[in-house]
Amino acid sequence: MAPEESAEAAPLLRSFERRFLAARALRSFPWQSLEEKLRDSSGSELLLDILQKTVKHPLCVKHPPSMKYAWSFLSELIRKHEAIHTEPLDELYEALAEILTAEEPTRCHRSYLLPSGNSVTLSESTAIISHGTTGLVTWNAALYLAEWAMENPAGFAHRTVLELGSGAGLTGLAICKMCRPRAYVFSDCHSHVLEQLQGNVLLNGLSLEPNVTAPAQHPGHDTADAESPRVTVARVDWDVVTAPQLAAFQPDIVIAADVLYCPETVLSLVGVLQKLSACQKDQRAPDAYVAFTIRNPETCQLFTTELGEPRAPGRAADSEGLPPRPAGPLHWPHTGLQEGRSQESKRMGPWRQARKPQTTMC
Repeated sequence: MAPEESAEAAPLLRSFERRFLAARALRSFPWQSLEEKLRDSSGSELLLDILQKTVKHPLCVKHPPSMKYAWSFLSELIRKHEAIHTEPLDELYEALAEILTAEEPTRCHRSYLLPSGNSVTLSESTAIISHGTTGLVTWNAALYLAEWAMENPAGFAHRTVLELGSGAGLTGLAICKMCRPRAYVFSDCHSHVLEQLQGNVLLNGLSLEPNVTAPAQHPGHDTADAESPRVTVARVDWDVVTAPQLAAFQPDIVIAADVLYCPETVLSLVGVLQKLSACQKDQRAPDAYVAFTIRNPETCQLFTTELGEPRAPGRAADSEGLPPRPAGPLHWPHTGLQEGRSQESKRMGPWRQARKPQTTMC
């Protein structure tokens, strides 16, 4: 490929690379742009470059995606090639043959490229619901919240973050690698989710503290200048956790992504936020950021209503006082709007609310 053609193809290659590594929906790929490039070129260099940036990418070779996903992607790539060029491309068929002969595992990987050149890799279940939980896969709101956090790293730097319902761990791992928190506590209540979380933390080169109260046991240990925060994985059941147990984490910030999917979880989450607000005694209550996909407007309204009840201390705030939402897309495809679903994000800090069209930070 000529140098000028290579420069023109670079954005297209990056788009394919980031989408494939993150296992985004095939419909989100820039297929039309690829077709236009293929019509203007008689060679196969572009397709070979795409193959190296996707299926043959070092991250993909080391941490492979779902075999079904890789098969679907290669099949579509072959169709695009054959629609324009009659000569088959052996490398594409050889890659497809390798996929067809491989056994589909119960786990797969997604990798997200960060602005620093680093990446976050997650081991996930290949099933949306596994072991009775949806927490073994990454959901769109986690992508949105991670993206927003990376746009606002100063809000997390040198602070202790408690994440409720961490799931596969994408948001927390992105914050740990890009926002320099002092300490980060991943939490969930499902044993399989906690086991997967521990694995993903170690997979991404972070060390785990030996127990969940480590942040409170080392008040004199300051890691503000350290490369990595203190990281713990804790079991937190929203319905039974006590205020003293939450206070032990000493959080400055509380976050949660895509945990509001039914009225019961809304009430449980609000209860935890109330305990966190009350357990700080004379200290300032932690800021809380909650991001979620609006699947049922009534569930969203219930969350807003419960937060606004008199027993939850708070006040209204203007959206002008909020950090900006991410311009997106950053280094993976932007989450909510491109997927055809609106995203909602709330900031309560302490218990402040604000609204913007479609997405809000409160």
